[in-house]
Amino acid sequence: MTEIDAKIDALVPAWLTLPDIAEKFGVEVTRVRQLVREGQLIAVRRGENRALHVPAAFIDVDEQKVVKGLSGTLTLLRDDGFNDEEILEWLFTPDESLPGTPAQALSENRGTEVKRRAQALAV
Repeated sequence: MTEIDAKIDALVPAWLTLPDIAEKFGVEVTRVRQLVREGQLIAVRRGENRALHVPAAFIDVDEQKVVKGLSGTLTLLRDDGFNDEEILEWLFTPDESLPGTPAQALSENRGTEVKRRAQALAV
């Protein structure tokens, strides 16, 4: 969990607190914290009270789970040496070849394309 800088904070269109996610999933907040600890989600400190927030794009509200393909993409990027800030910047920076951002592509079930691009970063 890192503190977010203004540049990356501006890239992410919407954020959710851990209690918000727990409510949407119908689980205890400790379960959401576990997802962060396990690396399935990225949480950053932001705002006046420095509460933990997760990009809303990482949450599939309809399915009440983490967006499909996110966990594997995070693992690939971490294996490539990216830290959480760099991962957020990469996921929320528009990519003409997708089109849109990698985070949008994941939420639109185009995770294979995103993972290919993440793997290419390691080369």
